[in-house]
Amino acid sequence: MQKPTSQQRPMPFNLPTPVRILLKNNKFWQNNYIFLREFKYFPKVVILALVFSFLAATFEGVGIGFLLSFLQSLTNPDAAPIKTGIGWFDVWVLGVNTSATSRFYRISALIWLSTWTRALFNYLAQTYTENCQLNLMDRLRKQIFEQLQAVNLSYFATTKSGELINTITSEIEKFKNIFNGSAFLFTRGLTIAIYLMSMILISWQLSLISIMLFTLMAVGLSTLNKQVRERSFEISTANGKFTTTAIEFISGIRTIQSFATQDFERKRYYKASEDFVSASVKIIRLWAMVKPLAEGIATTILIGMILVAFTGVLTNGPLKVASLLTFLFILVRLVPIIQDVNGTRAVLSSLHGSAENIKELLRTDNKTYFQNGTTEFLGLKHSIEFVDVDFGYDTNHLVLKNITLSIERGKMTALVGSSGAGKTTLADLIPRFYDPTQGKVLIDGIELRQFDINSLRRKLAIVSQDTFIFNTSLRNNIVYGKEGATEQEIQEAARLANALEFIQEMPEGFETQLGDRGVRLSGGQRQRIAIARALLRNPEILILDEATSALDSVSERLIQESIEKLAVGRTVIAIAHRLSTIVRANKVVVLEQGRIVEQGGYPELLEQRGYLWKYHQMQSETGQVR
Repeated sequence: MQKPTSQQRPMPFNLPTPVRILLKNNKFWQNNYIFLREFKYFPKVVILALVFSFLAATFEGVGIGFLLSFLQSLTNPDAAPIKTGIGWFDVWVLGVNTSATSRFYRISALIWLSTWTRALFNYLAQTYTENCQLNLMDRLRKQIFEQLQAVNLSYFATTKSGELINTITSEIEKFKNIFNGSAFLFTRGLTIAIYLMSMILISWQLSLISIMLFTLMAVGLSTLNKQVRERSFEISTANGKFTTTAIEFISGIRTIQSFATQDFERKRYYKASEDFVSASVKIIRLWAMVKPLAEGIATTILIGMILVAFTGVLTNGPLKVASLLTFLFILVRLVPIIQDVNGTRAVLSSLHGSAENIKELLRTDNKTYFQNGTTEFLGLKHSIEFVDVDFGYDTNHLVLKNITLSIERGKMTALVGSSGAGKTTLADLIPRFYDPTQGKVLIDGIELRQFDINSLRRKLAIVSQDTFIFNTSLRNNIVYGKEGATEQEIQEAARLANALEFIQEMPEGFETQLGDRGVRLSGGQRQRIAIARALLRNPEILILDEATSALDSVSERLIQESIEKLAVGRTVIAIAHRLSTIVRANKVVVLEQGRIVEQGGYPELLEQRGYLWKYHQMQSETGQVR
């Protein structure tokens, strides 16, 4: 994924240069470009939604014009017919030269026709607006996926998975309501504009006073909306914490039960839920106040306008009955629309935190991205070299210091050391899960950063002590990353991993569904599935991160034999806690506090009676070296 700079904010359509310049300097565009830019992927749907919304609002105004003529025909049939000024339309459609009865029937038919036409356009506008919404949600989900695929692995070390999941699921769903509300404001805004134009044509004096009063009401309510918007961040934060707590509870249920900490987790879970409720109640008290206030104030304004219109205080005498009835009809229709607009604005303010969370996740200027190389990795010919490598998850705390090491092709290199010595971190630099802070990692003399990383990872397999099993069948877990594997290859990989026997004993064999994180398997079984997955890849480079740590002694011995057969002609990096698994390694590298303190053959290091010898003695006393 190519990371765009903060200045690269693509316009949703090919707009004229002056418009593009105006948008780039527009605050609304600056705040929402992340969302607006996605519309360029489905412009036809967006344009149709806008066009049909405009047509629906236009026919609302057309209906008002016909209504005025209709009421005049009822209240004063002898009055001169209302004309539009369009000759052919006045004569042939409105029938201004015909009788009052004929005009009445024509107007009735036109009102019926405009009503159903407006209904059709409303339906089409709603359909295409919903289509826009679904497309936008789809685009945002995909953008988030690409974002998470593109960032460096270190991003996940500093970000809670629960908060990410909350953004992808809950916040995206809330943004759907934001889009619905925005579309509602747009369509109702057009309707209000049409109504105001009609009111001005009937009586500009009454219209002016109405606009002033409703504007004052909107300004007053905006203070409430601002408070709602500020409180919305508390809801998003509380929801993120609750999701994180819930995920940790589900993922760690075995540990929770084994430590009998159900009461502790219950308190933590209940508190997270109650904090969310508390944040929600605060914001509900505010936005729930908006609509009743708007309704009361608007009704007061409406009654006042009726009295003013009836007495003719602001006009040259009372309005004609037809004009007054039409004006009041518009005002009566306008009041609930304004109430809904204010209510919707309050709801949108309450969802502001969700939009900010999505925008923050999609931001590109505050994240470090993986920069891939272009050189195709065709296979390891000589060695993997670490040259003066330092590494730290942050620059102030180095995990690896001054690592200089050669891992030769076709040989096994074992990494040994106490917990936290940096063994796994060193191995993680080979598939470029992380890049060195200082120094270089070379493959056959070429810096690792220059390679297309996927071409390298396809020739590499990792079996970790923390095995991840997908919630799918046994077969799919074994063939993961190796599409097109034959049944014979799958069976052979399972056999070599000492997994075939227990697989065949399961209810549905290879088709058995394993549940979330492989809950139906024991720790040793999960490890053997992971080994079978690696065996099936037939990798050139094999990283074993304490691959046999979860196995019993019998399974460990069988797996060790399989690994020894697999290691022939391959490059193996083995991280081992049990020294029995690396006694045949060509090179043993001992790390302490991020530094290499010893390296050489196993017998050679034992003779030196250094660090490896101490580990050997400790495990001999506990029976771990066999």
